[in-house]
Amino acid sequence: MARKKTRTTNNKKGRNKRNTSKPSHADKELKRLYQILLKLLDGKVDKSYTIEKVREELNLIDEQVKANFKNMLSQTVDKVEEIQEVSKPTASQDEYQMPHKANDLGEHIGIVDNVSHDYAYIICEDLEQDVRITHKRLHTAQHGDKVRVHAYHFGKSKSIEGEVLEIIERGQDEFVGKVDISHRFAFVICDHKRMHDDIFVPLNALKGAKDGQKVVVKITSWGEADPKGKSPSGEIIRVLGEAGENDVEIHSILLAYGLPLEFEDSILKKAEVLPSEITNEEIAKRRDMRKVTTFTIDPDTAKDFDDAISVEKLDNGNWQIGIHIADVTHYVHPNSLIEKEARKRATSIYLVDRVVPMLPERLSNELCSLRPHEDKLTFSAVFELNEEGKVLDRWFGRTVIYSDRRFTYEEAQEVIETQKGDFVEEILILNKIAKKLQAERFKKGAISFESTEVKFDLDENGKPLGVITKVRKDAHKLVEEFMLLANKEVAEFVYRYRNGKDKNVMVYRTHGKPDEEKIEQLSKFAKRFGYNLDTNPDKLRNAINELMLAIENKPEAPILQQLSIRSMAKAVYSTQADEHFGLAFKHYSHFTSPIRRYPDMMAHRLLAAYLEGKNRPSRTKYETLCRHSSEMEKKSSDAERASIKYKQAEYMSEFIGETFEGIITGITEWGMYIEMIDTASEGMVRLADIEGDYYSFDSKNQRIVGRKYKDTFTYGDSVQVKVKAVDLEKRNIDLTLIL
Repeated sequence: MARKKTRTTNNKKGRNKRNTSKPSHADKELKRLYQILLKLLDGKVDKSYTIEKVREELNLIDEQVKANFKNMLSQTVDKVEEIQEVSKPTASQDEYQMPHKANDLGEHIGIVDNVSHDYAYIICEDLEQDVRITHKRLHTAQHGDKVRVHAYHFGKSKSIEGEVLEIIERGQDEFVGKVDISHRFAFVICDHKRMHDDIFVPLNALKGAKDGQKVVVKITSWGEADPKGKSPSGEIIRVLGEAGENDVEIHSILLAYGLPLEFEDSILKKAEVLPSEITNEEIAKRRDMRKVTTFTIDPDTAKDFDDAISVEKLDNGNWQIGIHIADVTHYVHPNSLIEKEARKRATSIYLVDRVVPMLPERLSNELCSLRPHEDKLTFSAVFELNEEGKVLDRWFGRTVIYSDRRFTYEEAQEVIETQKGDFVEEILILNKIAKKLQAERFKKGAISFESTEVKFDLDENGKPLGVITKVRKDAHKLVEEFMLLANKEVAEFVYRYRNGKDKNVMVYRTHGKPDEEKIEQLSKFAKRFGYNLDTNPDKLRNAINELMLAIENKPEAPILQQLSIRSMAKAVYSTQADEHFGLAFKHYSHFTSPIRRYPDMMAHRLLAAYLEGKNRPSRTKYETLCRHSSEMEKKSSDAERASIKYKQAEYMSEFIGETFEGIITGITEWGMYIEMIDTASEGMVRLADIEGDYYSFDSKNQRIVGRKYKDTFTYGDSVQVKVKAVDLEKRNIDLTLIL
């Protein structure tokens, strides 16, 4: 199909071409596309581009043009002799056939981590490295699929190559996206960035969807039998609504991560018939602490109060402090419908404009919520402490309490600062002891991350009106310290309950040591601001704390705090009693939030069983539940970040053409990521948009360098940027650099 060896575009094969109808201004756009395409390819005789790369380089914002881009590009290439369309470069024979003398590593089971259109990695627990697989050798495997893979070392390279032999289990068969309808068929362009194929949908499977609407599509065929790599096919099972509407976009995010929107009626009905009365027989089984001064401290918008604190001065001058947690497992019985749903969800989901609860509101906001002036059933950790924060005695068990007051964080903080108000003596002693507990933690090596929380002021339709920065103060830290104390002491109690190596099963919250490469990157980044970070593993905790202290109240603090957090390993749930690196605890559990976390419910059941002298349950069963909870926590966290990025993009769409101060937080071969200080929003400056010189990526030194004038940009540099454009669908903010 080549005409002249001048300029080339790479038209990626592997899915059907769509016959989308031409936009009304087609001729004008084709002419414009031709001109800018020539400019892009000018002088680059030996360089080819994928369609996706061309679209990225051109930074097309016009929605109609983007939707029809592939068709328009094909028309342009067909009509213009200077541009040659080439097929996807054919890989060498060595790439697709294991070399005769290659080191055969055999077959392994792993999970697909889809990186791009061209390749993916297979994560195998029994291999030290991930297996790199080209798109052709994935054989329709998608991100999240469980596969059987043949692995080997390729040539002299130390990296592991491979080929998917079998798809054992699909990670996902339902996707969210925008439907693109032509007169003969339709495609769904998926929101999920790791789903690189558009999904073919016959017109008789649209279920009433209209062009441009957000939908949920279920895969009916992955195209395995088609040797040409046909697109996956599917049918629309749910129409979400018009793209851009707040509820539609938030629902799209939830469904894209496989998260629920609502409870089934059968579950809600089960919750509604749960008895609210606390019987005398039930109270008689518990430690009655209703006469002890007790209160809750929570955000002003909270309705699910799952923890309360009681304070009582003892005759010996010490303090009895109780951490009382909603006794969810009293109401939610094993293998009940509500239990199964809570286990499946594993966590409540906190998005920018709503909470998707783990339990029905009848439980989370009523029966289990420790509302003031009501008798409530709790599972408690009660400690005797002196004013230096030393734990002298401890007791665990089921209780009944009566909360005397509901404080917001702001109200409790006012009591601390003014030393006036309700329960002033109790709050002040709690604050004093909390500071002692915190100091002791830091002395033992706990890492202090003082992150700033960014929230949005939303109108009744969910549109962001402004950015609100919330700083953690003493009232927040007070509650945090006593929850940490309860979680740690429960974990230690269960661990020590049985002597010897054969320990009781427990759900631990573990946190491994940081990745060495990420710590090195953090160290280099910190140097840009004049800070030295000692990366010696034995000194790392103290070094990070010193860095956090040095950047306090500095403009670069939010970015360095976030990068420090990202350099840490991911905390997970496990039955293995490993340490928590960040908290410097040998053993740690989650016990204090059973309304919103299923692992806390598991911890309650296990602790109760041991206190009652029951036998240990199956470790395998609980390890499986731990793994599932960790996976659901990650999905929830990813959905939360996606909702924040959407609101940031929506908010910044009102500031196109305006200038902001920013800091470079990321550098790639195609541009720089900039975080705007005032709005905590991140956008990208593309290299092609930087005027005055030709800029390129220096991968060795992780910087952007001008070819002629040698101007450089690197991590941590302060810059001024202008908002160029916003793509709400991709949640991207495009910026231009002001030099």
